[in-house]
Amino acid sequence: MDSRIDLGGLPVDTSAPVLVTGATGYVAGWIVKALLDAGVTVHGAVRDPRNTGKVRHLLAAADTSPGTLRLFATDLMREGSYREAIEGCRVVIHTASPFTRSAPDPQRDLVDPAVRGTQNVLNTATKAASVERVVLTSSLAAMVGDAQDVRRIPGRTVTEESWNTTSSLTREPYSYSKTMAEREAWRIASGQDRWRLVTINPGLVIGPALNPNPTSESFAIVRQMTSDGAAFGAPRIAVAVVDVREVAYAHLAAAFLPEAEGRNLVVAEATDIVDLGRRLLPAYGTRFRLPRRAVPKALAVALAPAVGLSREYLRRNIGFDLRNDTTKSRRTLRVRYRPAQESMEDMVGQLTASGARRR
Repeated sequence: MDSRIDLGGLPVDTSAPVLVTGATGYVAGWIVKALLDAGVTVHGAVRDPRNTGKVRHLLAAADTSPGTLRLFATDLMREGSYREAIEGCRVVIHTASPFTRSAPDPQRDLVDPAVRGTQNVLNTATKAASVERVVLTSSLAAMVGDAQDVRRIPGRTVTEESWNTTSSLTREPYSYSKTMAEREAWRIASGQDRWRLVTINPGLVIGPALNPNPTSESFAIVRQMTSDGAAFGAPRIAVAVVDVREVAYAHLAAAFLPEAEGRNLVVAEATDIVDLGRRLLPAYGTRFRLPRRAVPKALAVALAPAVGLSREYLRRNIGFDLRNDTTKSRRTLRVRYRPAQESMEDMVGQLTASGARRR
């Protein structure tokens, strides 16, 4: 597994600390490690710095790098809780936001933490005289909600100009939370002239985690793909994927490249769940009963609740292609994407080695 991110060519500033919110997260862990490897002092904002199970991998990364890690206790929902963590930082990378498809109360569990957390961090950045750049982890989900959005897009190809117009509290609430949080970020950014906002909008993030016991929703999806039930097949749902290490690199390019600006779509390739399963066959086909065929649409719709999906979502999206124009991330941020097969093999390899596949 490739455990280092090559930042060669990026003008990484080591003279001031960098704040990374949600530092224990899947993407954030790789951002923190890359910054530490480059010799940066990282202010890691976490819920509880004393929770060794959550921060152990960050401390281990700091122990073997020239950089310095300082952990700060913060709360997305508590105004002013990022004030100390942001002191002296020129760059703020805001990754913290809930990612789950299971939310009993979408307003409370998804939208409020995403939007109010963004307000909290960005308003604090505005009050801090040192901040010059804010990088926000947004999502492809803020650009397109489902096939209905794609039908409205010129050429049916998602670009940085695309916005999700279909999601709501009752229809793909996670996508709605990401859309509302990014719109709020741009609103706050437009009201000040001290710092520049750059957003990273990745597809489904895949690849290995630095945390040996990953809890990201991405791993939940892969666990389903390698479960015995997957042998019956999977619905042919379009998905745009990207390796976590490229997503981390994109954040750092957005933080340090002078020309980085605006929204940036970060996707390695568009595929579907069945194809992702097939790509694991060479390495894991004899070990796991991977999905090899598409489940007929009618059957997939009938079984949707059993796998945590809504029937209406599957009716709208099965068999629909998703195209993405990533010209900007390749040219401006200089992202070089690795094949999805490599990312998936690294991801499943980690789950297998850690014994976490069936958790």
